[in-house]
Amino acid sequence: MVPVGLLLHIITVLLWSMNTTSTLVLASEAVPLTKYSNCTSQCGDVKIPYPFGIEAGCYIDEWFHILCSNITVNTNETRLFPFLNHANLNLEVLNISVEGTVQVRYNYSFSHSICADQPSTCQPANLSGSPFVYSQKNRFAAMGCSGITWMRFSNGSAICGCLSICGGAVLPFDKLDSCNGINCCQTNIPPELTAFNYSFEALPNKTTPGTENFKYAFLVDPDSFFYHSTGLRSLRSMYIPFLLDWKLNHYSTVQIYGTDDWTADLITTNCTSTTQCFCSQGYQGNPYLIDGCQDINECEEHPNICGNDTSVLCYNLKGPEGLYGCLFPSPPGPSRVNVPIVVISCVVGFLFLHIGGWWSHKVIKKRKNIKRKQKFFKQNGGLLLQQQSSSYETGVETIKLFNSEELEKATNNFNADRILGRGGQGTVYKGMLADGKIIAVKKSLLANEDEVRQFINEIVILSQIIHRNVVKLLGCCLETEVPLLVYEFISNGTLSHYIQHENEDFPLTWGIRLRVAIEVAEALSYLHSSASAPIYHRDIKSSNILLDDKYRIKVADFGTSRSVPIDKTHLTMSQVQGTFGYLDPEYFQTSQFTDKSDVYSFGVVLAELLTGKKTDFSDHVRRSHQPVKFLPCIHGGESSV
Repeated sequence: MVPVGLLLHIITVLLWSMNTTSTLVLASEAVPLTKYSNCTSQCGDVKIPYPFGIEAGCYIDEWFHILCSNITVNTNETRLFPFLNHANLNLEVLNISVEGTVQVRYNYSFSHSICADQPSTCQPANLSGSPFVYSQKNRFAAMGCSGITWMRFSNGSAICGCLSICGGAVLPFDKLDSCNGINCCQTNIPPELTAFNYSFEALPNKTTPGTENFKYAFLVDPDSFFYHSTGLRSLRSMYIPFLLDWKLNHYSTVQIYGTDDWTADLITTNCTSTTQCFCSQGYQGNPYLIDGCQDINECEEHPNICGNDTSVLCYNLKGPEGLYGCLFPSPPGPSRVNVPIVVISCVVGFLFLHIGGWWSHKVIKKRKNIKRKQKFFKQNGGLLLQQQSSSYETGVETIKLFNSEELEKATNNFNADRILGRGGQGTVYKGMLADGKIIAVKKSLLANEDEVRQFINEIVILSQIIHRNVVKLLGCCLETEVPLLVYEFISNGTLSHYIQHENEDFPLTWGIRLRVAIEVAEALSYLHSSASAPIYHRDIKSSNILLDDKYRIKVADFGTSRSVPIDKTHLTMSQVQGTFGYLDPEYFQTSQFTDKSDVYSFGVVLAELLTGKKTDFSDHVRRSHQPVKFLPCIHGGESSV
């Protein structure tokens, strides 16, 4: 059912347009370019679409990493320039097309005969093993005369070549098409070319006095090459553009889209293979993103699509074939009796068209939204959560799955004013559910595979814990771009804050310090001895100990925690994790974490409670990485543990 307000708006616009020379244009949606909204989309004048990207997590792998460098172009000006620099390619990027090409240039875009003994600096980039090949749209060109210029494989066999003869002085020309074999030559190159060298072969007894004694060879994009000179030496300072083709044939659709489907949406996207995709006719954008192809507004793209008569009404319709419509006004006549009938007929016809387009848009949008949520669910570890839940006897399946709209409304679209704190694994926001319940929502950072596992691990661990001194997990949301955890709201901040700042409402008397120590000890005792499987927290510190509205202790942040099989006494970790100043030196030295490692960190918290000082970890110990010296000190006093 179309909203009444929309119907009234359409009727008003239609009646208004019959007495005006304006043209109706429905605005196009913004076309997405990057994988995530916080990825940089441009470096200098060059747009950077996914699968390319600048920041970690914004590109599909290192070959598509764009290095955005600030370079001085003259004494008073610096500019940003993008480069493909993986494996030392050092190719400056001029343009990236999501249809599979990237235009580049670099210092040694050409080779010349006087540097034949310097192949490392005078020969083209080797693309072997990369997702790039030299595009067949390029032309192989040579300048000079009285010789053949060859393009060869590394084993010396010829790929192609061209002959140029001397014709007196080099005449100026402005395009490569003018290169016809006199003082220069050009030819096509074979497909799928990744590596080659240049060589020069002089013709015997063909020297011409006054001509250049050296030659140049280069690969060039013929549509972008302009050269106007009376001497070849000026080529030595030129940056000649050429094209690379790129494909994603080494990547699965899960790596590209985060789903095992061929494409994100078969209506808006077409793929000639599993890795070469294009937007459907009538759509534009990035086919390597879910919802990356958006409908083209033909009325905006082609203002005169309905003719030059500005009284004609143009309206855009979404669809794969580039749909639009033109509404022509009734011709003037001697009688005005039929005007109401014409108006009503136009309104009814327009409404039918618009209702159909609106309904189709809603259906497509709903389908896209469902597929997007399914993609994020997989990307954020939903399948891993299901897998791990089946291996535990209790708890995990009872975790509530919140929907994204509910949490966005609760946090006012994750407004910065709702931030409670930031940590190494994400940002925590204060929110209020529809029933008035106050919650804390932890929004994780952009997650790689290891971070997803830590996130799911935190859900699995917290789902098994029911203790008055451990923060309670209410649920999670996996259908958003980054995963979300929902906790009970702990209102009175961290123990670290009260240790470092005196507070009249919660003075740290010796009795209160003792109670705090006992409650933390009870929480650790429960984790180590009373949980269904022993749990090592692995990051006990005063900033991870919260106080509720009654100033009772709540141990929080289980992102690095691990469950331990009952028959094991320790965990052997491939990478030491924790906070300097709280880490057990034996764990730091052996990479074996035991329940005593948590107890050691608890001992540091006790030292903070006793002294009222903040822990520190001396720089010389951190630099030396000598675990035997790993002793936390207390700022501002003589005490140590």
